Amino acid sequence: MTKYTSKSIMHKEHSKKKNCIITFLILAAVSSICFLFQRVVQSDTHVPLLFVLAVLFISRFTDGYVYGIVASVIAVFEVNYMFTYPYFEFDFTLSGYPITFVAMLTVAFCVSALTTQIKNQEKIRLEVEKEKMRGNLLRAVSHDLRTPLTSIVGSASVIIDNAAVLPEQKKMELIRDIKEEAQWLIRIVENLLSVTRINGENARMNLEDELVEEIVSSAVIKFKKRFSDVKVTVEIPQEVFMVPMDGVLIEQVLINLMENSVVHGGKVRQIKVRIRQKHDYVEFLVEDDGHGIDSTVLPVMFDGNLQASEGKELDGKKNMGIGLSVCKTIVKAHKGNMTAENIPEGGARVMFSLPMGMEGAYGDKR
Repeated sequence: MTKYTSKSIMHKEHSKKKNCIITFLILAAVSSICFLFQRVVQSDTHVPLLFVLAVLFISRFTDGYVYGIVASVIAVFEVNYMFTYPYFEFDFTLSGYPITFVAMLTVAFCVSALTTQIKNQEKIRLEVEKEKMRGNLLRAVSHDLRTPLTSIVGSASVIIDNAAVLPEQKKMELIRDIKEEAQWLIRIVENLLSVTRINGENARMNLEDELVEEIVSSAVIKFKKRFSDVKVTVEIPQEVFMVPMDGVLIEQVLINLMENSVVHGGKVRQIKVRIRQKHDYVEFLVEDDGHGIDSTVLPVMFDGNLQASEGKELDGKKNMGIGLSVCKTIVKAHKGNMTAENIPEGGARVMFSLPMGMEGAYGDKR
């Protein structure tokens, strides 16, 4: 408890120092600008407007109401002392002063309050979206976990209760079903661990420059261990792409996408993984030769709570929602994006892009 309390205190102190520095720098900057204008402009009417603008920036880049309000009060007195005749003296008896400076103080207060309110509303909106995503995942997980567990228990019970009379072929069939359901459970748990890792309060993405070719190759090898009868072709440009990413998570995204193609694409015989550069991003495309994606599924396929066309929730093995929802969460955590579409010639294409960072493609030829 003491450890977390001390961390919280240190964080608050750091935040206060940061906000104070931001406030000081912005006020110093606008004061310098006003001094420069004073040399070339005869009128001082622009000064209150510039300080109101400074209060707006302070409210935008600091936390809470305090710094914007304090900056408003400082601005009023600074304008009176430095930029109102007689200069470098306080004079509250000037004609029209009360109206001018009360109006300035009121405007600065209102700007500070409104800016802070907008920031708070944005935080609330982001929290609501995060909770909605978590709720969708929990609903999908609760069903996806129950389905394979029920199947495993059922198959194991049949083997145990009928061990003496059950044909060997039937036993092996049930054992294979148990193995498949257990593998499905493992993938669900891996997805859950990925989401927990990304969405934790203190979560940090372990971004390192990774060779795209190696990540793709590793994902294809792991996929082929489970689906050895599906042909996988890889198309990568001659340039060597080094992209900042969490290699383990992006590899999992590629595996999930390829597995989804096989499980939900119908009679998929071939999967093509293509890499291409588009502006400052590297795009990963996973294409299959299956029957494509239903038009009613496309708009919601990344939501984590897909439903069948007749309105009933899909069973565990056919619900690709949680896997794709996790994939998109991982990609968004990398500041990337994910989309899906049907290929006119037949099949489906799921694409995601990752920013290349400062260096981008190194341009070396293989």
